[in-house]
Amino acid sequence: MPNFNYVAVDPTGHQVTGEIQAADIREVTQRLRDAGSFPVEVNEAREGARKKADKASPAPAARRRGKVGRGDVAVLTRQLSDLIAAGMPLDRALTVLIEQSENAALQDLLAQTLQEVRGGEALSEAFSKYPRVFSPMYTNMFKAGEASGQLGEVSQRLADFLEREQVRRSQIITALTYPAVILSVSLLAVVFLLTVVVPKLSGVFSDLGSALPLPTVILLALTGFLSQFWWALLILIVAGFFGFRAYAGTPAGRKQVDSVMMRLPLVGRLVSKVVISRFARAFGTLVTGGVSLLEALEIAGDASGNSAFRENTDSLIESARQGESLANGMAKAGRFPPVLIHMTAVGEETGNLPLMLNRVSDSLDFEVDSAMRRLTTMLEPLIVVSVGGFVGFVVLSILLPIFEANSAVK
Repeated sequence: MPNFNYVAVDPTGHQVTGEIQAADIREVTQRLRDAGSFPVEVNEAREGARKKADKASPAPAARRRGKVGRGDVAVLTRQLSDLIAAGMPLDRALTVLIEQSENAALQDLLAQTLQEVRGGEALSEAFSKYPRVFSPMYTNMFKAGEASGQLGEVSQRLADFLEREQVRRSQIITALTYPAVILSVSLLAVVFLLTVVVPKLSGVFSDLGSALPLPTVILLALTGFLSQFWWALLILIVAGFFGFRAYAGTPAGRKQVDSVMMRLPLVGRLVSKVVISRFARAFGTLVTGGVSLLEALEIAGDASGNSAFRENTDSLIESARQGESLANGMAKAGRFPPVLIHMTAVGEETGNLPLMLNRVSDSLDFEVDSAMRRLTTMLEPLIVVSVGGFVGFVVLSILLPIFEANSAVK
């Protein structure tokens, strides 16, 4: 079995290092937890030695530089929750995270946060100064944990939420990668046919001396347009792209785009389920973390990532302010599916609202997974058939005048 180097925090709050022989990293982590320690970093012995050598190197390329991404925040939150749960003081925990981070931008951010925490500022206030990295949901969860004295538990729930979001994002990207590659290659093949192959055959058609069939006329007109005005088409595409981005960047444009996305055939229901699942999980996580109901609704509406859906959460907030139950408010607001309304009603009656919300989110996530698989299964043959049909049209347009010329000779 291989050897693994580890860095962990023992029950007394001190950082310890060592080496363990185990089958894999998961076994090392479990053995450390069973011993009462919290693992911070575990690497195979040879890999760990290489990383140490890289860190010791003065070359700037040894560190990954750039912005702090969502994945970095998810890992940071999990490590921070483990260190806090181990009883380590906050300033010491931040110091450990600075030492372990390989992202220079994150190191700088944590170093500044550490100075502010040592100056007497709350961790949530220090994080709130970086809104591009830490969302309102993130800072409010920490604020609620600080107020309730349950920072360790709250940070663990937040880490669970961020990890689930990261998994969901990765699943969507993975599901769409293959169809996107097929579509890109197919478009390149079509452009090659229209701009290289067909123009070379246009002279042959003109030498035939007879009227060309309609498909051939259409094909030649299309290739002629692309050959002469490709630059105009390129400018139009680029201008349309940046124009759409500018329009979607405005509040009205973003709302319109989000609304259309939720009404599109095939993908509209999928987008709606993703949005509602994100809202339900964020709302349940915030309520469990001790955030007030109205504030949790407002933050969860933003966390849904859809400005059109946010209008419905605003209506729900107004109903809650007037003393109505959440289930009734959801039914009046619209867009909330029956399963979420009924499970919310059960949660309000039993006092287990966060549990019910998380169950709805899990159910919607399962439905999204199934829908994504069905969608990608449909997209791949649809792209292949569409491109094959166009190639068939090109071949038919080329062969028809040749067949007609042969018939005229006979």
